Amino acid sequence: MTVRNALAHDAARGHVTGAARYVDDIPTPRDTLHLAFGLSTVACAEVTEMVLDDVRGADGVIDVLTAHDLPFANDVSPSVHDEPLLATGRVHYLGQPLFLVVATSHLAARKAARLGKISYAETPSILTIDHAMQANSRFEDGPRVYGQGDPEGALATAVNRLSGSVTMGGQEHFYLEGQAALALPQDNGDTLVHSSTQHPTEIQHKVAESLGVPMHAVRVEVRRMGGGFGGKESQGNALAVACAIAANRSGRPCKMRYDRDDDMMITGKRHDFRIDYDVGFDSDGKIAAITFEQFARCGWAQDLSLPVADRAMLHADNAYFLPNVRITSHRLKTNTQSATAFRGFGGPQGMMGIEAAMDDLARHLGLDPFAVRQINMYRDAGTGAPQTTPYGMTVSDGIINQLCESLVETSNYHAKRRDILDFNSNNHILKKGLSLTPLKFGISFTLTHLNQAGALVHVYSDGSVMLNHGGTEMGQGLFQKVAQVAASRFGLPIDAIKITATDTAKVPNTSATAASSGSDLNGMAVADACDKIKARIANHLGQGKPVSFANGMVTCADKSWTFAEAAQSAYQARVSLSATGFYKTPDVAWDRIAGTGQPFFYFAYGAALTEVVIDTLTGENRILRTDILHDAGASLNPALDIGQIEGGYVQGAGWLTTEELVWDDTGALRTHAPATYKIPACSDRPPIFNVALWDAENPADTIYKSKAVGEPPFMLGMSAYFALQDAVAACGDGPMTLSAPATAEAIKRAVDARRG
Repeated sequence: MTVRNALAHDAARGHVTGAARYVDDIPTPRDTLHLAFGLSTVACAEVTEMVLDDVRGADGVIDVLTAHDLPFANDVSPSVHDEPLLATGRVHYLGQPLFLVVATSHLAARKAARLGKISYAETPSILTIDHAMQANSRFEDGPRVYGQGDPEGALATAVNRLSGSVTMGGQEHFYLEGQAALALPQDNGDTLVHSSTQHPTEIQHKVAESLGVPMHAVRVEVRRMGGGFGGKESQGNALAVACAIAANRSGRPCKMRYDRDDDMMITGKRHDFRIDYDVGFDSDGKIAAITFEQFARCGWAQDLSLPVADRAMLHADNAYFLPNVRITSHRLKTNTQSATAFRGFGGPQGMMGIEAAMDDLARHLGLDPFAVRQINMYRDAGTGAPQTTPYGMTVSDGIINQLCESLVETSNYHAKRRDILDFNSNNHILKKGLSLTPLKFGISFTLTHLNQAGALVHVYSDGSVMLNHGGTEMGQGLFQKVAQVAASRFGLPIDAIKITATDTAKVPNTSATAASSGSDLNGMAVADACDKIKARIANHLGQGKPVSFANGMVTCADKSWTFAEAAQSAYQARVSLSATGFYKTPDVAWDRIAGTGQPFFYFAYGAALTEVVIDTLTGENRILRTDILHDAGASLNPALDIGQIEGGYVQGAGWLTTEELVWDDTGALRTHAPATYKIPACSDRPPIFNVALWDAENPADTIYKSKAVGEPPFMLGMSAYFALQDAVAACGDGPMTLSAPATAEAIKRAVDARRG
C-alpha cells in the first residue's frame, strides 16, 4: 500500500525553489486594484468625525469606502454577526478597520490609508482579565461550569490541600504567508475569490452575504497557504469580503494583503488565560479533588471564543483521572484584538492548569513530578474498569501509562534525574531542569455537524486520477496523505494521483481544516469515492467474480489488465468513472450547555521529556535535549507526521518561553513585528531531538487506523516550560512565581523570588 510510506511532501520541491504558488503569486490582470484598511488609533471610543478628503486625493486612489458605502451585510464574524468589516460609529480596539482604500497599487493604498483625520470621544477601555471581571464584561450571561463528583466535599476532607494560579500569554500565529485575497468579477455578477483561508465555505458564505447574492454566485479557490495554525480559520474573512465588495463596485479585479505589522495589529491571537486551582491530595500525590477557575481574555468580538473556551474546559483533565472536579470558565470581553483559533484551540491552555497543579503538589511533597503525574493518569485499556472524564466520556482507549513507561526507558529518565540533582548541587550559577509531561487530546469538532467531509474523484480513460476534497493545504501535508489514500485504494503509484485546489464549486459545504481532522475526514471521503469507482470497474470486468486492484494492475481470476486498460475498457462500456464521496464521524454527540456527552471520536496520546539549563544571573536559558514518543496510530505517512510533531513541539515551547505579546496602557500592541516578537529560531530547537512514533493502530475505525497529528504535538511543548520551572525550583525554597511565557526576564524574576 502507498499509505504508511514516508513520502516527501507533494509540494516540497516547490517550497524550496520558490515555485509553489500562493495568493500573492497569482498573475493578476493589468487593471487590478489594491486595497488597504485605515485603522483606529484608539482602543475604545465613539468616532465623532472622519475626514477622508486627503485619502481620496492621494496618488493612485480610486475609491474610499466607509461602513455607509457597503451594499449589504457589514459583517465578517464567523459566529454571531458582531464583527463589522468597517466600524460603525464606535471602535472597540486599537487597529480596528475604519475605512477601506482602493488604489492602483499596494503601496499607494497603504500610504493613503494613513492620511485619514479621525476624531474620537474616548471612553475607558477594558484591557485585562482583572478589568473585565471587575466590569463583568463577558460573553454569555455568566460563567460556564462542567464537572463530576463532589469536589467541595472531597477538598474539605483531603489530607493535603494547595491553591495556586498559572497565567499564560497569547500567541501570534506568525504564518510565513500573511493574510491575502484576490477577487475577480465574473459573468452575471458572479465572483471568483482566491483566499489564503482554512475555511473556503465560510469565505463563500461571508462574501455572498456581503454582496446580497446566493452562495452559488461565489466561488472560492484555495491551492495552498503558507501556514495557518488556526489564524486563517476566520481571520481571512475581512480581506475576502473587502475585495469582493470593491470588485463588485468597480468591475475590476481587487487584491488585498496585509503587511506583517498590519497583520499583527488587526488579526486575533491565541487567547490569554489565567487559571486558578484548588487541589486536595494524599501523601503520594494522588488527587482526591480539584477545582479550576479559567479566565479567558477573548477580545472585542466573540469570533470562536466560546468553542475555544469549551475545549479548554474539556482538556482541563489532560491525561489524568479526576474523580471530583469542577471547572468554571469565564469568557471575558476586552478592548483588544478578537482572540481566535490557534493550534490546540484552547486545549493547551486548559492542560496548563492541571500540569501546574501537578508540579505544585510534587514540590509540596518533595516527590518526583513525573511520579505524581503517573499515579494520577487514566488507566490503560484492559487494566481495570474504564474511567470517565469530567464531561462524562469514557476513556476506553487509554495507552498513556504504557507510552510514558516506554519513554522513561528509552530516554533514561531516572538516570537523567539523578544527574541533574548532582549538577545542581555543584553549580550555583547554572541550574538544570527536567520535565516529562503526558498528553491526551480529543479528536473531533465539538460542534457536531462540522464532523463531515466531501470529495470528488475522477478517473480518466488513460488511468490517471484527479481528486478534490474539502480540506485545505497549509504546509502540513494533507494533500499528500489523501493522495496516498487514493493511490492505495486503486493500487496505483503516488504519481498517478493529482489533487487539485480546494474549490467550493467542486465540493460544497466544507468544514474548516481544523480540529486536527483534515486527514480523518477528507481521507475517508476520498476513500468512499474511490471505492464507488472501483466497484463499477470490478462489476464491469469481473461480472460478479472477485477483482483485485494492486501494483497498477486490475486482476480477475487468471486475467489481468493494467489500470489504464481497465479504465479505458470501462469508459468504452459507458461506465461512470467519476464519483463523489462523503463521510461523517460516527458516535459523536455533545451538549455544550450541560457539559456532557461524547464530543470526541477518539483520543491521541503522547509524552515529551525536556532537559534545560538556565543562567540564574541573567535568566538566559537553553533547551538541551528533547525526547518525544507520540501516538499517530498507524501513521499514513511517518515522515510528515514526525515533521508535524517536531514543529508542534517547537511552536508549543515558543508559546511558553519566548513569544511575548505586550499591550501598553492605551491598548496598543507593542510587539507587532519580527523585531519585537520572538518566535523560535533554528538555534532554539534542541540540539538533541529524538522523536519516535508509538507503534499501534488506532482502535477507532479511522482511515487506515491512523490518528490525527496536527494539534496534539503542540502540547508536548509544555514539558519545556515545566523543565524551566524545575530549574528555577532548584534555586531555593521561596515561592514559585514563573509566569508564561518564561522569557529570560521572567526566569530571572522567578529565580530571585525563589532565592528570597
